[in-house]
Amino acid sequence: MRGKRRAMAQMNVVPYIDVMLVLLVIFMVAAPMMQPGVVNLPQVGKAETAPASPLEITISASGDYSLRDPQGKSTEHKLELAELIDKVKQKLAGQNDRPVVISADKAVRYEKVLQVMDKLQREQVARVGLLVKPQGK
Repeated sequence: MRGKRRAMAQMNVVPYIDVMLVLLVIFMVAAPMMQPGVVNLPQVGKAETAPASPLEITISASGDYSLRDPQGKSTEHKLELAELIDKVKQKLAGQNDRPVVISADKAVRYEKVLQVMDKLQREQVARVGLLVKPQGK
């Protein structure tokens, strides 16, 4: 009896190695030709004028409005909303780029804050923001 021959179940990897070597050579030749992306970064110089300190509108937990002006070093307490808006407009006369920040107690309804923001926006106050306390402090 003759021995039975079995089919060999081995994979020939030589063609794959050849392809990988050709790809390696192509990448080695092409890599020096690639130009890295150039990013034009903005330059920072000293500002000609210091940024204006913002007007601060405070809404207390009881719902009272007050206005603090660090530039004029003045604080006005217990104002009505219409009176507050008039005072803000007076302080911003000729300083349209000066920001106005609103700081409200956590207990104040958000509707009250939106009401102040809406009135300021209707009076064309350009820069209105909210003052918040950083977390963890």
